[in-house]
Amino acid sequence: MSTFVDPNLLLELKAYGEKGAVNIEACFNCGTCTATCPLASSDTPFPRDTIRLVQLGLKDRLLQGVDPWLCYYCGDCTESCPRGAEPAEAQMALRRWLTAQYDWTGLAHKFYTSKVWEIGSVILVGALVILAFVFFHGPVVTEQVELNTFAPVHIIHIVDWVMVGGLLFFLLSNCLRMYHFVMRKGFEGQVPLSVYLQEMWNLPVHFITQKRWASCEDEDAKTNWVSHMLLVSGYVLMLVIIVFVLKWFQTDNIYPIWHPQRWLGYYATVVLLFGSGRAIVERIRKSGQMHRHSHTSDWMFPILLFTVSLTGILVHIFRYQGLPQATYYTYVIHLAFLVPMLILEVPFGKWSHLAYRPLAIYFQEVKQAALARESEAGLVPAGT
Repeated sequence: MSTFVDPNLLLELKAYGEKGAVNIEACFNCGTCTATCPLASSDTPFPRDTIRLVQLGLKDRLLQGVDPWLCYYCGDCTESCPRGAEPAEAQMALRRWLTAQYDWTGLAHKFYTSKVWEIGSVILVGALVILAFVFFHGPVVTEQVELNTFAPVHIIHIVDWVMVGGLLFFLLSNCLRMYHFVMRKGFEGQVPLSVYLQEMWNLPVHFITQKRWASCEDEDAKTNWVSHMLLVSGYVLMLVIIVFVLKWFQTDNIYPIWHPQRWLGYYATVVLLFGSGRAIVERIRKSGQMHRHSHTSDWMFPILLFTVSLTGILVHIFRYQGLPQATYYTYVIHLAFLVPMLILEVPFGKWSHLAYRPLAIYFQEVKQAALARESEAGLVPAGT
């Protein structure tokens, strides 16, 4: 592994945290944070190990590890730190920094280090969506609601496929860079394909459940975990609707209250409004350790998600109430928030963490399984 020292690493990392919140220079490496953390282990001694790597300027070692992704920000380490070094916030800043390192476009770096870039990009993309409807919308029928005349669903569906294809390309290519750093450069052993397949179950399990969060001993951890699971379920359901069954949802038909189309939409809306609204309120109140410091990116995604969910249910209400112009205008506003959320925040912003975290757990399990096999074969000493 590389031992190149970057003396500017700490200053670089500070740019990814809320002003004054990353205080790594105060740490004297006592290890209290790691001893306190219920998720740390001898193989992953965070936050102490990652903080020491930052202090020493070992940038490559940080890139080749996954420890910051294993932290769920319960804040116990920060409460127990005798020096006020904010180890939990340091892990959050490291996750933002790692996201920017994985991203080959440089956009994640821009969004995390510049409020102008993040907010300005969202406004720009939203404005382009509005302009597209100004110049290219279909006939405006005012006698009754005809949403699919104003915004033909087959055209919207094609745009959705292009948009989702683009975000998957960027997100997956960045995940490939993460694999290159962590598994190709960060692991000296041999990993048989069978080990990758054997540990593959970790990806869907940790993506869907985020079950390590429930192991945190913070009193709010399980509530945060349940809220997060509901939020993810609503978001994934919304994405499935957009990509696969949009024609079933964007319709001018009026379905009865018991129809599954309505209840799936209601479920997604309720959990998205609850989850994103709760995140916004807790950041306003600064309740709990994980909400004491709020970066711009911590605000952007829940605000966009709340607005998308709210405008989506308003479109539904206006359509069922037979209000044509209110339906059309709200639909345009809905897409003006939805499009930047999907093409900017998902591949480059905080929502990309939903992909990187289960990948990190998967890579860690693969490494340990590979080392165990080599140990059994007598290639390396046990416990190495």
